[in-house]
Amino acid sequence: MQDFETIYEHAAGRKGGASAFEQTLTAPKSATELAAIPDDRWLSMMSKCIFQAGFNWKVVEHKWPDIEEVFEGFDIGRMGFMTDEDIGEHLSDTRIIRHGKKIAAIRDNARFLAELASENGTAASAFAQWPAEDYIGLLAMLKKRATRLGGNTAMYFLRFMGVDSFILSRDVVAALIRENVVDKAPTSKRDLEKVQAAFNTWREQSDRPLTHISRVLACSVGE
Repeated sequence: MQDFETIYEHAAGRKGGASAFEQTLTAPKSATELAAIPDDRWLSMMSKCIFQAGFNWKVVEHKWPDIEEVFEGFDIGRMGFMTDEDIGEHLSDTRIIRHGKKIAAIRDNARFLAELASENGTAASAFAQWPAEDYIGLLAMLKKRATRLGGNTAMYFLRFMGVDSFILSRDVVAALIRENVVDKAPTSKRDLEKVQAAFNTWREQSDRPLTHISRVLACSVGE
């Protein structure tokens, strides 16, 4: 596994030099900023990423204002009390994406966020306090306790909310394979632990967030 500086130099060289490359790097939100995000916004983004999974993202984006209205701004208290009859009615509403299981996930995840809130004061606090060095633990928690939030769906959700994160995109995986961290796309607990360990090493070497390291790896792929 190469040191971070070597990987960074290759990535920056492919993107017009360090100065230009730095302009493309966005910082994750601080713990204070994350903790200030209302719980309904976490449910909104969860739901948006779930609707986008396997679907045209532009269509979801176009419909999103109507979806926000139909689901009452994703208030976790109200959404947690959706009935099966409510879900059935939503399936006939042409303003939204009519996918029964994804609509039901809004109710399930509202209840999940309510549980996090009862445990941490707010659901946002749980995400804000989670250590970056155990990012895969956060992914595992979402997969176990939330609904339809496994794999890249969870990673995109966390990234879009501003949580310090990596996304195992095709290019990031290719870089990890090149660096001999894994030999295939990491899905097992063992391989994900290897990925986390590598990111933690590069984090210590560079004093950069996971979000930056993920971007550097992705941009380092190619000649």
